[in-house]
Amino acid sequence: MNGWRIQLLAALLALACAGPQTTTQKLEQVLAHAKPDDWRAPDPQQTLYVDVNGGRVVIELAPAFAPQHVAAIRALAQRQFYDGQHVVRVQENYVVQWGGGDLQAPALADEYTRTTAGLAFAPLPDGDVYAPEVGLVDGLPVARDPAAHAAWLAHCWSMVGVGRDMPPDNGNGAELYVVSGHAPRHLDRNLAVVGRVLSGMPLLTALPRGTEALGFYAADVAKPPIRVQLAADVPLAERVKLEVLRTDTATWQAYVAARRTRREPFFVTPTGRIELCNALPPVRTSPPNP
Repeated sequence: MNGWRIQLLAALLALACAGPQTTTQKLEQVLAHAKPDDWRAPDPQQTLYVDVNGGRVVIELAPAFAPQHVAAIRALAQRQFYDGQHVVRVQENYVVQWGGGDLQAPALADEYTRTTAGLAFAPLPDGDVYAPEVGLVDGLPVARDPAAHAAWLAHCWSMVGVGRDMPPDNGNGAELYVVSGHAPRHLDRNLAVVGRVLSGMPLLTALPRGTEALGFYAADVAKPPIRVQLAADVPLAERVKLEVLRTDTATWQAYVAARRTRREPFFVTPTGRIELCNALPPVRTSPPNP
C-alpha cells in the first residue's frame, strides 16, 4: 500500500476514533494533521489583487482552462486598464461585476470548455445534476463529460468569470464578475470562467446592491472604485501570503470525507453526500518561516 493511501486511512481512522465531534472539529482535526506539502502557494504571476471597499480581494487565475482570457486579463492589469474603473453591478444572491471601460479590443475566442486530457482530476463521489462527473483540478471546481472528452469550470460561489454581450460575443476581459450567491450552474459552458477568489469575498458581498435591472447601479449613484494589480508586480513584502489545500493528497480525501459524513448530534438525517460547490478547498494564511 502506497504512502498516500496509508495517510488517508490514518486520517480516517483518527476521525472514527475521536468520538462525537462537530463537523468543524473534524475538519480542524484533518487540517491539523496536514503536512506542509499538502498546501501550495498560488503563483504570483497568475494571481490578481483587486483593491475595493477598503480592502484587498485575491483572485487565483486559471490559465489551464481559459488561457487566452487569462493572458488578456493579466495584460490589462499590468497596463493598469482596470484602475479607475468601478463596480457596476451588485445583484443580490448572484454576482458582483466590475470594469467595462472603453477597451478597443475584439472579443476573444470561446473558452467555455477544454479537453479532459492532462487534467489531474480529483473526483467527488456523489454525482451532479449538470454534468456526468464533477471534481477538483488544482483547487478549482470542475465538471466533465468523459464521453465528449470535455471539462469546464463550474459557476460556484467565489468563482470569477468574464462578462460578455449576446452571442457570438465572448467578451475581451474588460468586464469581470464574481459569483456572490447561490451557484448559478446554468451559466456553465456559457461564459468563460477564469479563476477563483481566495480571500476577500466579504468585501464584495458587503457592497450596496444595485437598484436597476439585474442589480446594475443607477447612473447617478457613486460606484465603488477598484484597482487591479498582478501579485508578481507587487513588492514581495506587500503580497498577501496565502496557501490552498492541494486536491491530490490524502488530506484532501479526508477533508471531503469529513464534510460529507455529518454524524454529529445536530443532524437528525445526515445526508452522507456532498455537492461540487460545497467542496471548495480551504485557504489559509501561510505559516511563518521556521
